Amino acid sequence: MDRRDFLKLMALPPLSAAMAGASGLAWAARPPASAEAAHYARLLVLVALKGGNDGLNTLVPYADPTYYALRPRIGITREQVLQLDERVGLHPSLRGLLPLWQAGELAIVQGVGYPEPSLSHFRSIEIWDTASKSSEYLQQGWLTRAFARYPTPRSFAADGVIIGSADLGPLAGGGTRAIALSNTEQFLRQASLASDEGSSRNKALEHILKVEADIVQAASGLRADALFQTAFPAGNFGNAVKTACQVIANKPGAPVVRITLSGFDTHNGQPGTQARLLQEFAEGMTALKSALLELDRWQDTLVLTYAEFGRRPRENQSNGTDHGTASVHFALGGKVKGGLHSEYPSLDRLSGDGNLRFAVDFRSLYATALESWWDVASRDILGGRFQTLPLLKT
Repeated sequence: MDRRDFLKLMALPPLSAAMAGASGLAWAARPPASAEAAHYARLLVLVALKGGNDGLNTLVPYADPTYYALRPRIGITREQVLQLDERVGLHPSLRGLLPLWQAGELAIVQGVGYPEPSLSHFRSIEIWDTASKSSEYLQQGWLTRAFARYPTPRSFAADGVIIGSADLGPLAGGGTRAIALSNTEQFLRQASLASDEGSSRNKALEHILKVEADIVQAASGLRADALFQTAFPAGNFGNAVKTACQVIANKPGAPVVRITLSGFDTHNGQPGTQARLLQEFAEGMTALKSALLELDRWQDTLVLTYAEFGRRPRENQSNGTDHGTASVHFALGGKVKGGLHSEYPSLDRLSGDGNLRFAVDFRSLYATALESWWDVASRDILGGRFQTLPLLKT
């Protein structure tokens, strides 16, 4: 295939299989990295719970009668709850996470949100991806800004790998080597069509040549032949976890991998849908830990979940929940300090529109990843000082 056909391939619609393999890569010239600048040997895995997972039915306040008053039909019964203490417990579909909890490798952060929340999917995930205030609009993702200030070593195949989604999220905005792919085999097949052939004075052609060269460089640092004894779950999320582990198996690979579990916009029929999704999540995280142990990477991996928002405390008339605000998020890893973190949002002190008041600004999660995990200053990246959370063992 010649360059013209390759460029046609890259012009396919964003959600096509071909697009996921190659044209999600963007890269801008950056200064060389300093060996002291950041500890990017430590891996960050982001898990996006797309659609807005319902935190109240994830970490259930089973001892609070107000919870059952707000949710007479979709509330998780006390008998079903996997009790963690005398007040809260996990949704029964998260039983697969109990070994992580018992090993002290699962942290649960309660009441995560931000001031003046947006209930729009598009706007709220934009706020999370850019780490912006609700009143400001930023063009670059928070990781894009981090890597611009503290560049990763050029030896990495990429700055970040986005699996199973066309959007670059926290790596968007230009300035990073970000690859979007559906699986490593497909990406490598398509990358073989690219070639690294010099430069041009024409700016448009120069950009095309640069993208091709970057794809070639990324492909040279990735292989898809890692074999695991771990049994990965079937389905899209299980495949995404497997692909992530194949990427992580490469040395050097990338300091960030993001995977996505979609379907959490549960306006109707929530009980069955959320139960299925949470089971997929728990099984995926169990497989992720198993594979990372095989790779000897569990101790230097931090897994963080995020979503655009939670759900409204009061159930709706369709056995579901509408867009809400604060939610619960997970941190997993060999160096994670397990347990419950922060305070559960009060169901007796809802906001004027009937939503939960947040207890932890989501940018504190990012500050923890930047400062406590990678040892880089977060203030300029996040546009202010946000307190780090005690999620990691010293």
